[in-house]
Amino acid sequence: MKLLVAALDAELVAFPETLPGFDRLVTGPGKLQATFALTRALDAATYDEILVVGTAGAIDPLLPTGVHEIAGAIQHDVTDIDGVVGQHVSLPPRVEIGDGDGVVIATGDHFVDDAEAVGVIRPLGARMVDMETYAYIWVADRFGVPIRVLKAVSDRAQDDAITDWRETVAACSAQLRETVAELYGV
Repeated sequence: MKLLVAALDAELVAFPETLPGFDRLVTGPGKLQATFALTRALDAATYDEILVVGTAGAIDPLLPTGVHEIAGAIQHDVTDIDGVVGQHVSLPPRVEIGDGDGVVIATGDHFVDDAEAVGVIRPLGARMVDMETYAYIWVADRFGVPIRVLKAVSDRAQDDAITDWRETVAACSAQLRETVAELYGV
């Protein structure tokens, strides 16, 4: 059995309520809710794989729209005791998935929607931003469960990005559903 995970119900609107071979989990937005919900789910049942689907802002202007597989995640909203942005005092600066072939995403507990924030985050090495992926990967690693993360570009993380997200989340869900059907045959 696999676990299909999304932060928000809106990201799953194109998916059927039941998908053969998958349990479903909606965690809520942000790193704390993602950590709590995924930890509870993995503590309660055994899964062969975690499949995360969701939306993300593209902070690399050259990143095309569509669905991207995530290779690793950093946290853009933390600093260590020396004030180094992206470095947590006790967590790894970057968590990885598989062979590293894919996009790096920067996770933080606020919706990125302005050029100044993008200017701070982009030099950390990420091409996309979201609010949960670092937590999902970190928890999956603690439990030793393989994880795959698919993110659809919903906006460009600039002014009015939240408006763009609201207008595109359903289309992103449809893109994700199509990708999952291609990859998993369901």
